Amino acid sequence: MTASAIHGIRRRIRGAHLTAAACALALCAVHPAPVGAAAAPSVPRPTIVLVHGAFADASSWNGVVERLQRQGYTVVAPANPLRGLYNDSAYIASVLRSIKGPIVLVGHSYGGAVISSAAAGNRQVRSLVFVSALVPDRGESGMALSGRFPSELAGALRSVPYRAGSDGKTKGTDLYVQPDKLHRVFAADLPESTAALLAATQRPVSTDAFSEKAKEAAWRTIPSWFLIARQDRTINPAQERFEAERAGSHTVEIDSSHVAMIAHPEAVTDLVLQAARSVGTTGR
Repeated sequence: MTASAIHGIRRRIRGAHLTAAACALALCAVHPAPVGAAAAPSVPRPTIVLVHGAFADASSWNGVVERLQRQGYTVVAPANPLRGLYNDSAYIASVLRSIKGPIVLVGHSYGGAVISSAAAGNRQVRSLVFVSALVPDRGESGMALSGRFPSELAGALRSVPYRAGSDGKTKGTDLYVQPDKLHRVFAADLPESTAALLAATQRPVSTDAFSEKAKEAAWRTIPSWFLIARQDRTINPAQERFEAERAGSHTVEIDSSHVAMIAHPEAVTDLVLQAARSVGTTGR
């Protein structure tokens, strides 16, 4: 074979290699990356809204707020007016409308009734969390529920008439827990000194909070979590179990007084985090 023939063969081989490389580049440009290689869309972290109950204020959530903030969550703990179920749920609903993105809504005690009404129709609320809570159904009052499941609270209350309004003509009745009974009935697993502070600083609740019948029951359509306090003397634990089962809640039970978020903030925080981490998987 001549030198010129060998040189021609080498040129054809190099040309074939270049053509193959060009085809490979073209295929890469035309075909997209496999579906599995695409980054999954990120779900924004929910804002966690904590609603206190009767005889308390937002500071009762302090231990839970601190722990949630350390986990990187935005937390809002608004003041519950405690003036009646209709008034209070309308107010909390307005707070929820001011928040962008998904929400995990948490209620303690009477706050459970408030959040169940306030969340109705709000698609931003992805999870409800009830902590030793009052959770009525539509057409049901807190008074009716406590009548079915009596507790020691009824015998520990003090009624105080009040007047309100610019003309002082609005009348009503406030309820307080008698200071000497608050430790046993409300906060038995806290030091007596702490219970004394809670008694002195308690916020009264209007009787309308318990007599007004719920118009909504958001737990019927929104996934819920429920912490049952086995040593609760304010809301009968049997009532809490009944409510949790009726709502189909993810349920935990702990040995706690009524104020689980003060006495056992770690357990309450853990339950709230379960609800928060479910956001994006609940189908809402």
